[in-house]
Amino acid sequence: MSSVSDMQFFACVARRRNLSEAALELGITASAVSRRLARIENRLGVRLLNRTTRRLSLTSDGESYLLASNDIIGRINEAEQSISRARAAPQGLLRVNATFQFGREYIAPAISRFARTNPEVKVQLELSDAPANMVEEGYDLNIRFGMPLSSGLIVARLLPNRRVLVAAPSYLRKHGTPTRLEDLTQHQCIILRQEREAYDIWRFDDGEHVRATGHLSTNDGEIAVGWVLEGHGIMLRSEWDIARHVRTGRLQVVLPEKTHEAGIYAVYPERLNLSAKVRLFIDLLRETLRPKADELSLRNVK
Repeated sequence: MSSVSDMQFFACVARRRNLSEAALELGITASAVSRRLARIENRLGVRLLNRTTRRLSLTSDGESYLLASNDIIGRINEAEQSISRARAAPQGLLRVNATFQFGREYIAPAISRFARTNPEVKVQLELSDAPANMVEEGYDLNIRFGMPLSSGLIVARLLPNRRVLVAAPSYLRKHGTPTRLEDLTQHQCIILRQEREAYDIWRFDDGEHVRATGHLSTNDGEIAVGWVLEGHGIMLRSEWDIARHVRTGRLQVVLPEKTHEAGIYAVYPERLNLSAKVRLFIDLLRETLRPKADELSLRNVK
């Protein structure tokens, strides 16, 4: 039976992706890290990490165990904090970072609601699709997709989310529907860019990946989805953004078995783990987003 300490240990190793770095953080030797990891894998009866001479990579079972571990650790942290911290009135400046479209559609309305009930808090919302360095840029809270690898951050899961492949029916009628991942190399793929880098390696939870190619790319997800809707190609996109289009038939999921887990998380530095303003805003986000979980998911769509 898994213990919380084993989950905390595995979360550290998975975050570092390197035995020596994990050993430094944990205050033990690399060989001790390797032995404990092997004991956990033997107990579970699965391989959690693929090992190379330099780096570690998560297996699909490792991804699942990490998601479950972080969820349990987060719940324990929340319970302990809610019991031990003083119920101080929130005040001061709250700096929030989120992606452009999700920030506009969901975070900005939540901030509006938060501001009405917390007049002593000043809120700054900054939107950017490039990953934010929370410490260097001074953010109190980052809303992001997928688990961060940085240490010194506390993570609270807001919503489940996956990335899926989608295309317009008009595109598939004209160019055919891929039946294998390799078929994507013969199709037009719409690619997202961040800080001059193309995110053209599409990775999936089963360990497979493909290099996407196509004539259209952008750093704006809303523009990219518009191009997909207009029949220009196939895109890997979060289900929260395209579920409504799939339900209405404007988009169709391609290769539905190929998904990439990218839960929606609230991330904040350890120094803020007692901050009333951060805690209350995260609570409000959960209250706002959880009723929309089915609406933003494709798991029940056939």
